Amino acid sequence: MKPSKIKTVFMCQNCGYESAKWLGRCPGCGKWNTFVEEKQAAGTSSSSATRQLTGFSSGTFALNDVSVKSFVRVKTNIKEFDNMIGGGIVPGSLTLLGGAPGIGKSTLMLQISSALAKNGTVLYISGEESLSQIKSRAERLKVNKDGIFLASETNLENIIDAVNKIEPPFLIIDSIQTIYHPELSGAPGSVGQVRECAAELLRIAKSKHITVFLLGHVTKDGDLAGPRILEHIVDTVLYFENEKQQIYRILRAYKNRFGPTSEIGIFEMKGDGLAEVSNPSLIFIGERSNNVAGNVITACVEGTRPLLLEIQSLVSRTNFGLPRRMVSGYDLNRVIIITAVLEKRMGIPLENQDIFINIAGGIKIKETASDLAIACAIASANANFTCRPKTVVFGEVGLAGEVRAVSQIRERLSEAEKLGFEQAVIPKSNLKSLEYKGKIEISGVDTVQAAVSRIK
Repeated sequence: MKPSKIKTVFMCQNCGYESAKWLGRCPGCGKWNTFVEEKQAAGTSSSSATRQLTGFSSGTFALNDVSVKSFVRVKTNIKEFDNMIGGGIVPGSLTLLGGAPGIGKSTLMLQISSALAKNGTVLYISGEESLSQIKSRAERLKVNKDGIFLASETNLENIIDAVNKIEPPFLIIDSIQTIYHPELSGAPGSVGQVRECAAELLRIAKSKHITVFLLGHVTKDGDLAGPRILEHIVDTVLYFENEKQQIYRILRAYKNRFGPTSEIGIFEMKGDGLAEVSNPSLIFIGERSNNVAGNVITACVEGTRPLLLEIQSLVSRTNFGLPRRMVSGYDLNRVIIITAVLEKRMGIPLENQDIFINIAGGIKIKETASDLAIACAIASANANFTCRPKTVVFGEVGLAGEVRAVSQIRERLSEAEKLGFEQAVIPKSNLKSLEYKGKIEISGVDTVQAAVSRIK
C-alpha cells in the first residue's frame, strides 16, 4: 500500500477558509495575516470527517415524552458566577471561558472545581501545567482537594480514555488550544484541531451527560483564538473583559443557551484567588472626587443588576488640527454623537477641544442610558463647574437634544438611595409611570440643556 502523499495548504485561523497559496487577506472573513501553513494527506480536506471517538445519538421522541428531570442546575455557591449564567451550571453543557493571559481563568476554574467536587468527581485536564504546578496553585487557593482528579495530557484519545475510566460528571480542559486529535496532521491550536477536538468534547458532553468547561486563549486583538465556529459549537461563551493589570475582573456571558447574556460577574483578584464583589457600586464610586469638574455619577443596569458608576470627562484645547476623541468603557460613536448634540443644540464650542471620557473601575457600559451623564460630564469639564456630589444622572440622548425614557427606573433609584444619593436627574417621560416611593428628590428633564442646569 502506497503511503498517502502530503500536501501543503494554507488555512485562515479565524474562519477556517482553505487556500492552496498564502493570502494576505482572507476572502472568507476579511481578516488580514491570518493564513497559516498546514500539512495534510492528499485527497483529504480540513472539512472531511475524521473517525469519531465518541458516538452520540438520542433517538427520536415526541416532545411531550421528553423528560426535563435531568435539567437541574448545579450551584457552585459562587454567587457572582451562578447569577451570571442563569442560576447554576446545566448538566451536560459545554462552556467556553476566555480572557487575556494571566487574568485568572485557571484560578476561577480551580475554585469552581472545589465547589463542584461536593456534587461529584471533577476531572481537571491541563495541557499547559504539570501536576505539581496545579497542586501548588490549589494549595495557595485553599481549594477542597477531595473529589478532584488531575491529568497533564494533550492527546484527545488519552483524555477520552480517562473520562471512560473515571466517569466524572464534570470535565475541565485547560486549554482547548493545547489539545490535539491524533488522526489530524495539523498542529495543536490550528483550525482543524480546535474544531475537531471541540466537536468531540461536545459529543462527550451530550452522550455521557458530562458538564465540560473549555478554557480558551485570546488573540492580540482580544478576540477568542481559533475559528469562529468554536463559539457556535459550545453552549455558553464566558469572557473576562478587563486586563490582568486591573484589580477587578468583569466576567460576562456573550452567549448562553440556558440563561441571560446581559448579566455580569464582578470579582477582585487577591492573593488567595478571585473574591466576589458583593457591592460593586460602592467599589466603583468609593474613590470619586467631589470637587472636580467633569465627574458625574450615573446608574446603569447590567442584566438585572443596577450599578452606580462614575463618568469622568476631561476637555482641553487641542494642539493639533484635528481634535481627539478618546473613550474608555463606552461606545466611541455614541460619544461623538453626544458631542455633536452639545455643539449644535447648546452652542458649546467643542470643535477645537480634545475630549477624554473614562468609566472609572474599568467596566464597559453596553446600554445607552448613560448618554445624559456623559453629556453633563462634557459640559461640566468644558465650563469648569463642579456637579452636585449627591446627584445621579441617567437618560438617553436623541439627535434633537431631547432626553428619552429608559427602563428599570425604580431599580436605578433604589440603588442610588441605598448609597446615600439625594437627587436624581431622569427623563421627564419616565415620571408618568414612576413606581419609586423613596426619599430621593427627582427632577424630570426633557432636554440636555435642562439637565445641565439641574446639576450645577
